[in-house]
Amino acid sequence: MRRIAAALAMPALLWAQAHIFVFHRFGDTRHPTTNTSIPTLKAEFDYLKQNGYEVVTLSRIARALQRGEAPDDRWVALTIDDGYRSFYDNALPLFKTYRYPFTLFVYTEASEKGYGDFMSWEQLAEAAKYGEIGLHGDGHLHEVSESNETLAADTARGIALIRKHLGITPRYYAYPYGEYDTRVRSLIQSFGFDLVLNQNSGAVDASSDPHNLDRIALTGKNLIQNKLRIGRFDAQWICPTKWPKDGRLKEIHAKIATTSNTAQLYVSGYGWRRVAVREGEIREKLDLPLKKRRTRLFLKVANRQNGIILVKE
Repeated sequence: MRRIAAALAMPALLWAQAHIFVFHRFGDTRHPTTNTSIPTLKAEFDYLKQNGYEVVTLSRIARALQRGEAPDDRWVALTIDDGYRSFYDNALPLFKTYRYPFTLFVYTEASEKGYGDFMSWEQLAEAAKYGEIGLHGDGHLHEVSESNETLAADTARGIALIRKHLGITPRYYAYPYGEYDTRVRSLIQSFGFDLVLNQNSGAVDASSDPHNLDRIALTGKNLIQNKLRIGRFDAQWICPTKWPKDGRLKEIHAKIATTSNTAQLYVSGYGWRRVAVREGEIREKLDLPLKKRRTRLFLKVANRQNGIILVKE
């Protein structure tokens, strides 16, 4: 992560931000929390088209970051996790009609073993004609709970299966469940992926780390207009960086790139609260029992966000 001083030295670049969105299921009312209806998807596509947004590939964003260039404000990348068959049956025709590219992050074990609800390798090969293929892990593991050996084997197996069936070496990786920590991140990065994506709300600018890119979830109602207002800012999370041993969140300590003297802090199960910013740092004493196995923490200033996910191992 770039230092705050460096980020503040490039205000013109930081305001140029692209957005990456993530979908899961389409037209599948059995799973409302991860589903996007086809009328909603069409409305989102119409909004992008009518308001001058350009739907780009992750490859284009990767090239910009590699060159140190600021992504265009009007760039939007669309990603789909898991490889559910509802994408192939219900959404792919609409992507083809609008000629919108996408990146499909594949849960390879599901396709290899023919799990119900997931695309076959033949269907993935057909989808790959219109978009890019990334890896979402072989076994869709809770990675922070697994050993390095297990994670390395899982990742290698997923890469090998995509190569075998699709003739593609995946250049992009998305964490299953959006869960990662410093150890997991280092191991996944060692495989040489061009981009690694999380599931934290934010945007992509010239200072973004290619191995820790934010993605915004799009499910349920058509909220794309509001989600496109979410921006990114640099934050160095000092404490916490992993699940507290006693399950209680006792302190937030972060360095953030802002001239504001206040920020908003979100904790899963507790909502938003105002916190003080002093000389670019937040130090907030808390005593909150964490209610969920996966707890999201977000810092927000003027609709620019940075976040992490704490996961109980």
